[in-house]
Amino acid sequence: MVTELTARPWLNQYPEEIPASLEYPHQTLHSYLQEGAEEEPDKVLLHFLGKTMTFKQVYEEAKRFAGQLQQMGVHKGDRVAIMLANTPQSVVSYYGILMAGGVVVQTNPLYVERELEHQMVDSGAKVIICLDLVYPKVKAVKEKTALEHVIVTHIKDYLPFPKNMIYPFIQKKNTGMKVSVDYDAGTHSFTELLKKKPAAVNPVEIDTEKDLALLQYTGGTTGAAKGVMLTHRNLVANTTQAIRWMYTMKHGEEVILCALPFFHVYGMTIGMNYAVLNRAKMVILPKFDTKQTLQAIEKQKVTIFPGAPTMYIGVINDPNVGKYDLSSIEACISGSAPLPVEVQQRFEHLTGGKLSEGFGLTEASPVTHFNLMWGKRPTGSIGLPWPDTNVMILSAETGEEAPPHEVGELLISGPQVMQGYWNRPEETAAAMQNGWLYTGDMGYMDEEGFFYIVDRKKDMIIAGGFNIYPREIEEILYEHEAVKEAVAVGIPDPYRGETVKAFVVLKDGKQVTEKELDTYCRSQLSSYKIPRMYEFRDELPKTMVGKVLRRALQEEEKERQKSG
Repeated sequence: MVTELTARPWLNQYPEEIPASLEYPHQTLHSYLQEGAEEEPDKVLLHFLGKTMTFKQVYEEAKRFAGQLQQMGVHKGDRVAIMLANTPQSVVSYYGILMAGGVVVQTNPLYVERELEHQMVDSGAKVIICLDLVYPKVKAVKEKTALEHVIVTHIKDYLPFPKNMIYPFIQKKNTGMKVSVDYDAGTHSFTELLKKKPAAVNPVEIDTEKDLALLQYTGGTTGAAKGVMLTHRNLVANTTQAIRWMYTMKHGEEVILCALPFFHVYGMTIGMNYAVLNRAKMVILPKFDTKQTLQAIEKQKVTIFPGAPTMYIGVINDPNVGKYDLSSIEACISGSAPLPVEVQQRFEHLTGGKLSEGFGLTEASPVTHFNLMWGKRPTGSIGLPWPDTNVMILSAETGEEAPPHEVGELLISGPQVMQGYWNRPEETAAAMQNGWLYTGDMGYMDEEGFFYIVDRKKDMIIAGGFNIYPREIEEILYEHEAVKEAVAVGIPDPYRGETVKAFVVLKDGKQVTEKELDTYCRSQLSSYKIPRMYEFRDELPKTMVGKVLRRALQEEEKERQKSG
């Protein structure tokens, strides 16, 4: 195969404001927070349910936290996990870990014990910062992992009065939980740590091109959960590319809605890191809620709203949307799932802002392509490669670069591409060859340089912006005593994009109901991975060698929906 592109037609589509190549300072992520604190100490960095914190306040707390982590024995390269919803604590923890020389391991608070244990064992994390609501899960798996310290925080800790007094009662009413934390030598209060006499932070020399900032877990291009190794330079480069792509956005003047979770690399880069590097104000929501989102946009005058299609669908279909002033919206960055044209058009009409679709993957920090905000946007296209991002469509027939409109595998190279998979040299070698990242996505480029995806990674399901890997669901189903065969597929869903359906063949003489399987899966899987439908069959369609024809089941469902 060729290792250099014969042409880059997408560069001809760039407006004059976007250069083909950018300069990426050799800076750590946390150095940008320090610069903001020194140059504009009183500028508000974040707003959280009525609470505001300036650049200086966030920096000082992150520095205090870094000192405490180093006193706990965190050294350069040690992994520290964050298991938090979007809160000020997640921002303080993230930059504090980096200041201490640690590597952030973002952990989904929805994980069940099995998933959490796998990630902690695989990463070798020494410390975890978690919400009180997930503390019981952390406590249950701690002894099976390398975790030495657990730091517990509460959402109320960063709420203004009187919300901080009322919130525990609301939390108990909504969750039915009142968590009791067993504080000891290995279990600490986040707020109490920050109240301690500041510990001096020992400066850590960081090689931004080689030293990791983040281990981000993903199913990757082959479906098995693994840690993507991203350096400071990877993340700084991708954030810089985002800033330059949205060239009308003004440094220091934007307000960005952070409803996408920071534990997802998309929300982390296009929300949190973007705000710090571009001196924007983050309006943080602990989870996406349509009413809270509408209120936040109106009251905080949000200008940038990164999201997933389900979020925009929720906004445009809210019965009270007409009561809110959404005219402050200028740019919306849609990712994680295909954006329906109707949703794009309705949202733009409603707000007067621009909603464009992009494409990326965790292995690329994550963004590689994006449609122009203020320019040509072909229907169905994922857009153009970002500056310094080379993309090749690899022909399956010739093993070389495919001509325009020929479908092949999408290959990517650029400063945002990962260093590899954590402790998985063989899988790294398979995914990264001759300087290219093999994405496993099938697509094509038109003659103008716009790219289109025609098929995703073989089996992955994207539901409501979450990546779901059927193999994990199937393995859980296979562990049930009544299940002989099982396959999970993604089927079209008007709200989530796709939803999970499981096809099940039972063992002879065994019985189980849909409700019983649902209860079983809920005990083993995060809520977004649980099949929404089950269908019992006598047999599954297979190839001559016995491989289940997943696509055949999906086509059956599509035909059924059309005729139904």
